[in-house]
Amino acid sequence: MYLISDNVDTYTGMRLAGVEGCVVHERAELREELEKAVADKTIGIILLTEKFGREFPEIIDDVKLRRKLPLIIEIPDRHGTGRKADFITSYVNEAIGLKL
Repeated sequence: MYLISDNVDTYTGMRLAGVEGCVVHERAELREELEKAVADKTIGIILLTEKFGREFPEIIDDVKLRRKLPLIIEIPDRHGTGRKADFITSYVNEAIGLKL
């Protein structure tokens, strides 16, 4: 696993759990770190704070669509998730067309 975070607190917490990573704030930094992480064959999962998914979705989507691995997962930061409470149910409904 490798973390790309927008804040030091999330980075520190993940480091305490044994996850390597970095802190970036700008679009160019995010793209550079993502390309480095994707090129590293020892990384199977990239964790990104949700802020990147909201602010730079085109960068994240581009990597997700071009690559099968590593798996990219957006995680909440110390302020919690910005998603609505039933986001998983909504996601499943949208993906398979069934209301749960």
